Amino acid sequence: MGILENIKGHEDLIKLNDEQREILCAEIREFLVSSVSKTGGHLASNLGTVELSVAIETVFNTMKDRLVFDVGHQSYVHKMLTGRQADFENLRQFGGMSGFPKPGESQADAFVAGHASSSVSIALGMARARTLLKQDYNVLALIGDGACTGGMAYEALNDAATSKEPMVIILNDNEMSIERNVGGMARHLSKTRASTKYLKMKKQYRNAIKRLPGGSAFYNFSSNVKNRIKRALLPWTIFENMGLNYYGPVDGHDLPELIRLLKEARDLHSPVVVHVITQKGHGYEPAEQNPAKFHGVGKFDPETGETSGKKSVSFSESFGEVLTELAERNSKVCAITAAMPSGTGLNKFQKTFPERTFDVGIAEEHAVSMAGGLAKQGMVPVVALYSTFLQRSFDQLMQDVSMLKLHTVLAIDRAGLVGEDGETHHGIYDVGFLRQNPGMTVLCPASIAEQKQMLTWAVEKCQGPVAVRYPRGGNGAYEDSVWSDMAESVAVHRQGDDVTLITYGTIINNVLEAADLLEAQGVYPRVLRLQAVAPLNASEIVSKLSSCHHVVVVEESASGSGVHQELAWQIQHLLPDAKVDGLDLGNRFVTHGALNTLYKYYGLDGQSIADFTREVLKGEN
Repeated sequence: MGILENIKGHEDLIKLNDEQREILCAEIREFLVSSVSKTGGHLASNLGTVELSVAIETVFNTMKDRLVFDVGHQSYVHKMLTGRQADFENLRQFGGMSGFPKPGESQADAFVAGHASSSVSIALGMARARTLLKQDYNVLALIGDGACTGGMAYEALNDAATSKEPMVIILNDNEMSIERNVGGMARHLSKTRASTKYLKMKKQYRNAIKRLPGGSAFYNFSSNVKNRIKRALLPWTIFENMGLNYYGPVDGHDLPELIRLLKEARDLHSPVVVHVITQKGHGYEPAEQNPAKFHGVGKFDPETGETSGKKSVSFSESFGEVLTELAERNSKVCAITAAMPSGTGLNKFQKTFPERTFDVGIAEEHAVSMAGGLAKQGMVPVVALYSTFLQRSFDQLMQDVSMLKLHTVLAIDRAGLVGEDGETHHGIYDVGFLRQNPGMTVLCPASIAEQKQMLTWAVEKCQGPVAVRYPRGGNGAYEDSVWSDMAESVAVHRQGDDVTLITYGTIINNVLEAADLLEAQGVYPRVLRLQAVAPLNASEIVSKLSSCHHVVVVEESASGSGVHQELAWQIQHLLPDAKVDGLDLGNRFVTHGALNTLYKYYGLDGQSIADFTREVLKGEN
């Protein structure tokens, strides 16, 4: 019987000796590779934090102590060590365990985490609540060096230093977010970071000394002396300059040293940064060699690391291809990404035009404002962001782009449902907040061919701010595009006179399926697709309605974040007898699961759309 299966929490971990904990780490890695190969998920980041997670759960009791993750995709080992090993067979599946921390799932999950740079702020709030309520527990923030490129992290570190609240900030430094980290913080940590040879020598020295009589006590004494000398002779870190205590750097795969240092940090009773050096994918060679591929991976062969299934061209890859072509024609075209050149498909562009590619780190607000500056001075910036992360730059879109009517192109990836990543990653709010920006054009391609035409128009012909939003993956509604500039913004996909179904984006697939089901039962719908959701051309839409003025608007967005309400007002203004109903994801956060499962559960699959349409028509008769 292995050690892992008997670990349910902190009380089990503190009973283990150093040798047993090393065996436990090996079992965890084997479990991770085996489990994630079946379900898909975030692998490299979790393999890199095995020893760190074991050390945290040994020194702290996360059922009581508050551990706040940054992003949280590296929380698998934490879940495993807090009684959820059996749930991994349903990891990221509908109704199963989330791939991110989720307080509703376990008391050990202190806070939800899906976006970067927020952990220190949240942890400081918890520490202050503890003090005000006179309670007794430890507070930790686990933040990566990638998340430290976000401005919110600096705001929180600055406040934490002056607060004097006891808390431990663990800086997990693996030189990467998804890609290799960039910017001043990355350079600073590179200078601060001890060399691999030094860390190995330090570990060998400790092991040799501890074999001698009284060796442990001597090592602890010499280590404290060494740290004092180091602080006296070496330049202070940015953290010490801010007023935070600083420990490290320490080898993040040296479990005994991690446990010792975390205990020391805990007992300091002040805000302290523990700088830990880890390797993404550690212990599994395919992930060590290609950590970006194994950041978020589908099902794969655990023996070889090879992924299964045929890979189709994605919207992200198509975006990168067409943007590279546009940049070859126009030297003013440049690209901005927030630490995700591969995720957004910018790899080829980055290799072809490195001087026109700006990876700003995990700093979406800065990315959008910088784009405004580029546009104001004559460049054509294209900002490639996921929909869910674009939310963080709403103010910058309003103040630094739209207000001056600047020609800035937003390439919005992962629009709509994204599947297994769940609540924190679904792109179901951007239509609503983009449409609030006066003068913003928002295009919604339903195929890769159409995406290429819309991006070309957005870069070469549009005069003001413009967004092109497209989904994850490569599922298109049809092969050939029917879009031609903004001359005609409404496509007619099906003729019929009993009802009009209006939609936009790739959910046209589901709407056309619903139309087939309705026709089989003698109801003949007309199907319209909006190629632009801003501006809305009400006159054109009304001119293409069926003779029956009953309209159903189908949207892959949250209630209030789409176009239903404005469409209803505009259509009824022109056609007072029109009746406009809407079908969307509802006013709720959408859980994780396979895309088709989510469509069915939330009533946006073909059958549900057909059923809804029949019901509203029945209510009218």
